[in-house]
Amino acid sequence: MAFEGLTEKLNGVFKRLRGKGRLSESDVKEAMREIRLALLEADVSFKVVKEFIAKVSERAVGTDVLESLSPAQMIVKIVNEELVALMGGGEAKLTISSKPPTVVMLVGLQGAGKTTNGAKLAGLMKKQGKRPLLAACDIYRPAAIQQLEVVGQQLEIPVFQMGQTDPVDIARGAIEHAKKHGSDMVFLDTAGRLHIDEELMDELRAVKAAAEPDEILLVVDAMIGQDAVNAAKAFDDALDITGVMLTKLDGDARGGAALSIKATTGKPIKFVGTGEKLDNIEVFHPDRMASRILGMGDVLSLIEKAEQNLDLKKAQELQEKLKKNRFTLADYYDQLVQIKSMGSLSDIMGMLPGVSAKDLDGASMDEKMLSRTEAIILSMTPAEREDPKLLNSSRKKRIAAGSGTQVVDINRLLKQFEMMQALTKQMAGGKMPRGMGGLLGKGGRRGGGFGRFRF
Repeated sequence: MAFEGLTEKLNGVFKRLRGKGRLSESDVKEAMREIRLALLEADVSFKVVKEFIAKVSERAVGTDVLESLSPAQMIVKIVNEELVALMGGGEAKLTISSKPPTVVMLVGLQGAGKTTNGAKLAGLMKKQGKRPLLAACDIYRPAAIQQLEVVGQQLEIPVFQMGQTDPVDIARGAIEHAKKHGSDMVFLDTAGRLHIDEELMDELRAVKAAAEPDEILLVVDAMIGQDAVNAAKAFDDALDITGVMLTKLDGDARGGAALSIKATTGKPIKFVGTGEKLDNIEVFHPDRMASRILGMGDVLSLIEKAEQNLDLKKAQELQEKLKKNRFTLADYYDQLVQIKSMGSLSDIMGMLPGVSAKDLDGASMDEKMLSRTEAIILSMTPAEREDPKLLNSSRKKRIAAGSGTQVVDINRLLKQFEMMQALTKQMAGGKMPRGMGGLLGKGGRRGGGFGRFRF
């Protein structure tokens, strides 16, 4: 994930400050120097870093901080508040027109993921009750229209296209089509270039003049670092963009673009792409991102992700089964499917407070183990899932052959399941679970979960 290196370095600075108890001005200056270097290494703009450090330093050397009982915590609080302010202060919502359709113009360089992420945004709006229409205004890139039609079909969102004609006419036609067919949002997927040139900008200005968009969202690849900030400034100067969508934030980008764009352009980041799947898009919350950067987790986003993906009815049914101590392999499978629907296990664990990238690396989160467990359970008969005691050696051999695993993998799963049953029995009886290390802890040889984290 982005910001891993920055998070690790900042936590190192704060740990040293906490170890000193009382702080002097020289301690604060040394910490500011290390924070400055950490931000520069994260590819944050030099000008932005300079202004950020000046603001934090001014607040950090005040008597309220140096004379407080916990000055290190006060400095963490100040850094958190200034990070939030740097990234925009609060959530920047999409402008919705009072007279439909709302027109969203998507712009950006080639390779930023404009077509896919524009469709993701349309999908997000559809989940919120909107009726979006995707418009194929990129007539230059090979298969761009076909790509938009494919993702539109996957999301069950209509796509308007007129082939290789004038993008301005396509934009006008899409808006008219939306009015006639009841679409209340139009997403214009415009052409990109490998590099910014005047011909591209002239075309985008013409589309803007014809479509009069309510939003002009710049789609920027977080992986390109400071070039993302330069691109944002160029597009903003030419088109007066209303916001930014930052993509590939799940990769190994250093993340500096997220900290620099708002300060450089004055335009907020509104959405972030967090993966390859068509539902991997999130509203950008500066306060939550600041918490993640400082290693304080993002529990609110985790709760929202759970609410979107977890089946409340199944959860209630499981609760009743737990009360009656009837937790089966079929229930266990349902839980695995719901965990998978929430995305990468590493991403989920990374939202928990106090869990750093180094912790996750040491825990060896094995996504393949999750799929292997799923394959084993699916290779069982309904009766075997309900009563694992039926699994004799011949049945285990059949299941191993059907799931592409070995009998030892099945035995490991059954041992793990027995531990989970014992745990749920203790919880149903109102007792504090003991021996949690075998299921969720690090190290040890018990169970067969996902690396050293076990479910």
